[in-house]
Amino acid sequence: MEKSVGIIDTTLRDGHQCLWATRMTTAHMLPIAEQMDQAGFDQIDLAGTIQFDVCVRYLKEDPWERVRLMRERIKNTPLRSLVRSKNIASFDFLPDDIIALWVERLVANGFRVVGAFDGLNDVENMLATTRVSKTLGVHTFGALSYSLSPVHTDELYVETAKQLVASGTVDAIMLKDAGGLLTVDRIRTLVPALKKVLGKIPLEIHGHCLTGIAPLMYLEAVKLGADQLHTSIAPLANGAAQPSIQNIAKNLRLQGYKINVNDALIDEVGEHFRKIAEIEDKPIGEILEYNGFHYEHQIPGGMLSNFRSQLAQAGISDKFDELLEECARVRQELGYPIMITPFAQFVGTQAVLNVLHGDRYRVVPNEIKKYALGYYGKLLAPIEPSVLDRIVENGSKHIALKPVPREPGVNALRKKYPNASDDERLLRYMFAGSQVDDMLAAGAMQTTYSFDHPITTLIKEFSKRPKIGRIYISQPGLKLDITGHN
Repeated sequence: MEKSVGIIDTTLRDGHQCLWATRMTTAHMLPIAEQMDQAGFDQIDLAGTIQFDVCVRYLKEDPWERVRLMRERIKNTPLRSLVRSKNIASFDFLPDDIIALWVERLVANGFRVVGAFDGLNDVENMLATTRVSKTLGVHTFGALSYSLSPVHTDELYVETAKQLVASGTVDAIMLKDAGGLLTVDRIRTLVPALKKVLGKIPLEIHGHCLTGIAPLMYLEAVKLGADQLHTSIAPLANGAAQPSIQNIAKNLRLQGYKINVNDALIDEVGEHFRKIAEIEDKPIGEILEYNGFHYEHQIPGGMLSNFRSQLAQAGISDKFDELLEECARVRQELGYPIMITPFAQFVGTQAVLNVLHGDRYRVVPNEIKKYALGYYGKLLAPIEPSVLDRIVENGSKHIALKPVPREPGVNALRKKYPNASDDERLLRYMFAGSQVDDMLAAGAMQTTYSFDHPITTLIKEFSKRPKIGRIYISQPGLKLDITGHN
């Protein structure tokens, strides 16, 4: 009998997060939503917290309305959301009742799968989400965030999985390799060890193609018992994103596995996004060559480009390699936090400050001091003592040496915005200043998409205005001069 392998689609969340800087709009999604619903995925991953952030701050779209509109069209496939520890969209920890309200609103707006990850693999931080999700009756998962270091052993991941399972709040375990670091050799020890303690609880594999070997790692994971794979639909696959479902399905079927996805519908979805990428000059995922240096610094791709920009602005571009070495050194001194949000940003910022000032840890951001003092959870390894002394001494004196529990926030939030919905209140809680007002002022979201080239659309609009006698457009490689008659 053929073994069936489940597919969790990541196109609408991690695919464009990795390749389009999370700039996929609601109008990009809606026209193809019904085809995705019928394609045969186990789940469709629609939004983590970064999608809410980009919707509000950059796209000026109401993220809650996006979810509702997608739920109207995706009626059969469960929509999935991932919650980042106890931060949600901030870098600081939030009160537990705010976390609970966030999860409640995720479910109320249409998510049927909700889970959590934590950069320290601190189980208590994840349970803040999974406990609430479980009481609301939705499918839940806990993530094991993968990394390479002396402390990120198979034993650590097995113990974390055991604690999540023992909590009785997770229906699945996700092995989350945000850094694209998992190798075929490591998967051969890690997957069997996890399957042994999970019993009937499914194991999901989530990887990234940063070193070009994730597709091979996926195939090996399935051989060893992995139940579900996270894939994206090309052209929003490969590169820094997940392996493509087109490639993975073909290779698994060749090996005798059953993949219950509709290839024709997937090709239709892929063509939809290919056309958008062509019209809007957005990048498409390309297969990357193996890069061994990635395993040394483990820095996400977006941070590398930011580093180059920061050093160029400071006039010290020649210190780029030194900065990468400093990142590795800071991470080791801080007890090997995983290079994912928010800890990748913490490590990177401290490394930049150390290089710029020359005197290491002379300037210490508040987040670094809070991390060192345990504000973000239990550290996996102790901080190097002399470094800890400098952090405590040079960090803000306003930060208490022992973490102070956050006061409940929901009642005060509702009093502050008495005429708003809880959805709007949560956005205002997360995003400071006028960001939510600016989003609301932008008006109704665009829900349809025109496949005309922007210049074609412009000409069509001008043609509706009879008093315009001449249209002149000039850009690199194109000059257009149209003279009409009044």
